[in-house]
Amino acid sequence: MVTIEKANIDWENIGFGYYKTDKRFVSNYKDGKWDEGILTSDENVVINESAGVLQYAQTCFEGMKAYTTVDGSVVVFRPDLNAQRLADSAKRLEMPVYPQEKFLEAIDEVVKANLKYVPPYGTGATLYLRPYIFGSSPVLGVKPAAEYQFRVFASPVGPYFKGGAKPITLKVSDFDRAAPKGTGHVKAGLNYAMSLHAIVTAHDEGYAENLYPDALTRTKVEETGGANFFFVTKDNKVVTPKSDTILPSITRRSLMYVAKEYLGLETEERDVYLSELGDFAECGLCGTAAVISPVGKIVDHGKEIVFSGSSQQMGEISKKLYDTLTGIQYGKIEAPEGWIRKIV
Repeated sequence: MVTIEKANIDWENIGFGYYKTDKRFVSNYKDGKWDEGILTSDENVVINESAGVLQYAQTCFEGMKAYTTVDGSVVVFRPDLNAQRLADSAKRLEMPVYPQEKFLEAIDEVVKANLKYVPPYGTGATLYLRPYIFGSSPVLGVKPAAEYQFRVFASPVGPYFKGGAKPITLKVSDFDRAAPKGTGHVKAGLNYAMSLHAIVTAHDEGYAENLYPDALTRTKVEETGGANFFFVTKDNKVVTPKSDTILPSITRRSLMYVAKEYLGLETEERDVYLSELGDFAECGLCGTAAVISPVGKIVDHGKEIVFSGSSQQMGEISKKLYDTLTGIQYGKIEAPEGWIRKIV
């Protein structure tokens, strides 16, 4: 077992927000290539007032976690998929790709440099990792920047739902999340900026989040501002929406694999229509932060759809999916090959 002296933090009450740690990784792109990169203790970013990220939102990011497993090891969950998704996002925004192997090395370095901030096993807390790329050189005309910066910082976070995951209520939004040939399939910062007004509006109306229908027909379920959907039918089939404008969630892909290979459930990725929501027994949101957020109710312009499997608590199938995936992440259940990257 690895013994690591931990920071003096109240892990049970740390919350889910930014907490400065000791080191972060920085690499700069100039003259057509990335430099070797360094670890630095400086959390501040100094850029030109006309930097591409400030003028034209040229930035993309990832979110992932480091865990202390049941045997005391520190691991990261499927970081190769984060590296690939960041590359896909960078290409879409005309930014240079940060190489996958260097991405993985940067993650290793940041976690190792901040081991005392990786919460102990059993606290429910984790070390959140945020890799991102942004245009750092000045631009005035609308065009890609010439220089970029890749950074990774870490922040310990508590459980996304303190006290357990209670079913949430969503509203069907009147706003569009992503155009059919837009940037919905990549993790661009601009996607989240445009969702802020919609989420504040939803909160003001008493809802936890928005369900965004497809922008073309507004008849199909896509996703929320920050998570993918999954549904469970009355005969326990796990269904997720299929769309070219949905962000390919690593958690969703992992849950679908777990459903089929670990729990023996039938799975399907297909168009999911608003008109059929009442036919499902369970509904959930999935993503890095909470893994699974149960949905108890969706309100579609006055029409309430209540999910019997999760109106008061996480549904039976959702709970099995959650327990199995988190069991894999924390080392209690054997992981598929390549899913777990051990740091120490």
